[in-house]
Amino acid sequence: MNSENGGQSSSDLQRQTASAIARKKVLAAYAESAKKAAESASSNAHMKSEPLAPKINSESWRKYHSAWQDYYQKYYSEYYSKAAQNYIAKERLKDAREKAEEEEILSSLTRSSAKINNNAGMPLGTGSSEEVGAYNSTDDIKSKLRHKIRKKATDSAKKTRRHHHLMPILAGLSVVLIILFLQYNRLIFAPLMAYVSPGSSPASEIEAIDPTITQNVSPEPRLIIPKLNIDVPVHFGIPLNQVMSSMNNGVAHYRIAGASAYPGEIGNLVITGHSAGDIYSSNPYKYIFSGLERLEDGDLIYVNYNSVRYTYKVIKKEVVEPTDVAALVIDTDKPILTLVTCTPLGTSRYRLLVFSEQIAPNYESAETAEDLPTIDQNVDSEMPSNEPSFFEGIWNWLTGN
Repeated sequence: MNSENGGQSSSDLQRQTASAIARKKVLAAYAESAKKAAESASSNAHMKSEPLAPKINSESWRKYHSAWQDYYQKYYSEYYSKAAQNYIAKERLKDAREKAEEEEILSSLTRSSAKINNNAGMPLGTGSSEEVGAYNSTDDIKSKLRHKIRKKATDSAKKTRRHHHLMPILAGLSVVLIILFLQYNRLIFAPLMAYVSPGSSPASEIEAIDPTITQNVSPEPRLIIPKLNIDVPVHFGIPLNQVMSSMNNGVAHYRIAGASAYPGEIGNLVITGHSAGDIYSSNPYKYIFSGLERLEDGDLIYVNYNSVRYTYKVIKKEVVEPTDVAALVIDTDKPILTLVTCTPLGTSRYRLLVFSEQIAPNYESAETAEDLPTIDQNVDSEMPSNEPSFFEGIWNWLTGN
């Protein structure tokens, strides 16, 4: 059927026409045969008493058979012809599509090859025509692209393996760096803090202190060093086992046999404080004595005690072993102030002693300090130190010290 006009297609019409022609030929053959048979019968009627049935001779049958052969030959010829034309059209369309795809792939490969050559500094169009043709051939381009892709994949795999090998190293290095920072960060920050004002009071107020004023000052015990901008609380009269904890809130009075004086008394007044601590420590006074080594002979130090200000002048400095407690025992007829801290900065290897003598108020009528009994001496025979480092803290926690 014809889908456009709803009628019969051309092929159906052709088959019907062929069939009608064949029928007409067959009917004509039958009619002619019947006519000849009738004429023959009428001419021979007198010879026979009964009529004879019409007969089909071989010639009529041959014409009939030929008509049907012509019909089927024409029908199948048209059918196979159209089938062949459809097949050829499909094959041509397929070939055209494949050719277009091949041209597109070849064009893409050619552009990629040109980019490779340009990146490699090899301009296209150089060399002989045979070399250029061979170089631009499809197989050569494909080979180069495969080589490039393979090389990229290999390099990527190598980088991945290298990164996988580096990850444990980087992780281990990070852990080592963190541990080193936790243990030794004070070596970095303590020297910096030595030149930063550790006190909370403005430097102008500390430097404006009048050394001639000795009476009617604040009753709060304080240590004041204008050169270092230090104005810090002092904890007097504490037992030895509380000295370290007291240094978390200022500086501490360190009393041992032979060095147990209070401000204004004849003898050695010992005050100790930290010079370094871990940057992550919450102790606000961990760097309070970090600049103590900057003091020189003649610098002034003030101690407020019982509403009286005592003025001391630096006379010397000394570095001793932590166990050299005897260095604090001084045979003197004057009030002496000794400041104690750890040195070098960031460590507790040695102790720095800064000695100074009282210059105000007048101490001619001062009393001699009452000495402590031997039982109250430092049992460990070691001066106070800085806060424990990271691993020292872990060890002290494990051992219960």
